[in-house]
Amino acid sequence: MSANNDLDRVPMFLNRRQFLALSAGAAAGAALTGCATNPVSGKSQFMLMSESGEINIDREQSPHQFSADYGPSQDRLLNNYVSQVGLEMSQKTHRPHMPYTFRVVNSPRYNAYTFPGGSMAVTRGILLGMDNEAELAAVLGHELGHVNARHGAERMSKSILANMVVAGLAVGMSSAKELEDYAPLAAGLGNVAAGALLASYSREDEREADALGLEYMVKQGLNPRGMVGLMDVMRKQGRQNANVIELMFATHPMSEERYQTAKNKVSGEYAQYAQLPVNRERFMDSTAQLRTLGNAILAMQKGDAAMATGRYQEALQHYSGALQVAPNDYAGLLLMANCCQALDRSADAKQYAEQAKAVYPQEAQAYFATGMADLNLGNFGAAHANFATYQGKLPGNPNVIFWDAFSQENMGQTDAAANQYAQYLNSVQQGNLAQHAYQRLVEWGYLAKPTTP
Repeated sequence: MSANNDLDRVPMFLNRRQFLALSAGAAAGAALTGCATNPVSGKSQFMLMSESGEINIDREQSPHQFSADYGPSQDRLLNNYVSQVGLEMSQKTHRPHMPYTFRVVNSPRYNAYTFPGGSMAVTRGILLGMDNEAELAAVLGHELGHVNARHGAERMSKSILANMVVAGLAVGMSSAKELEDYAPLAAGLGNVAAGALLASYSREDEREADALGLEYMVKQGLNPRGMVGLMDVMRKQGRQNANVIELMFATHPMSEERYQTAKNKVSGEYAQYAQLPVNRERFMDSTAQLRTLGNAILAMQKGDAAMATGRYQEALQHYSGALQVAPNDYAGLLLMANCCQALDRSADAKQYAEQAKAVYPQEAQAYFATGMADLNLGNFGAAHANFATYQGKLPGNPNVIFWDAFSQENMGQTDAAANQYAQYLNSVQQGNLAQHAYQRLVEWGYLAKPTTP
């Protein structure tokens, strides 16, 4: 079997880590120094990622985040509309050749984000807060600004340098291509850690993305007041319902200075564009179906707020209210399933997760939720089947790999479980789950017990 080969690549013992760290020396910093010309400013920018590297990491990581946000909306008209606005704007940018994609994801929270290669998402929650196409263009333009200024790739490059120098992992890397292939692991991404690519931007990055967003939306022929309108929406929600927007504020820091800068630019530098349209009618037509779900999404937001503070029974009531309005809403069904799990109502959780699978069979999250319910019910064979289906739809998620191994362990399928535990340890080496996986491999004889260095 391949478990031993897989584990050879895991820095399992302290003496090996010490050796790697002590081996780095000054050569590590020299090997990793790199720069590129920023496509927006034309200035030198610290960069270890090539453009193809940005695109490849994007393609590997972004599907996991979109799935975590309950998948792309099944409202085809809405998705096509957002995609059309985004793609038209992308051709007005400094990097029009990038493989941009745009979608609405089912999360009820206020958020929008992009991966380095141009894969973007806006949530149903933030769309419900908007009033016109200019505000939509503002958020898409802002995310386009991050891609064009290569903010994500620059931040990731700095993380790669720091982690590799500390760990000594630069030793033995003889080419830039080899370094780039190793970059996801060096940056702490493992097989799937999409959130690491969506970490907080600096305030300087945010200001530049705002400025680029204004530039791109005006080139698109939309009123720059949409940027101020978008910020007004976010600031209002931040005051009234901080829970639903905390993730966006965490990744896109909002400040009074940033808001005033946008207002000043719109009334000054962009004053000549004050007569451009906001395209409210087209926006309202395209979001009509979404707005029929407004009360359901608001109830989900309240449920999320209750879940975040451990008020599970209250959350259950909110999610129940959401499903009364939208009984076949995929996100609502999965939120209810997760809430039932928190209340130790695994049979109910399984029922809601199974319904979610029927509503959106192409999407992976419902299979994970069903598998976890089956685990708690002791249905290990059914759990394994659900986790295997998840991995067929969306491979590479360490959590799913671990729980699939755990299912097979309880089915007595030691070789299969060992293989998956080894795969898990190639991505995750810390925490209770990693400790369990490692202990099982030692107990089963696939790994020798560590010796004292």
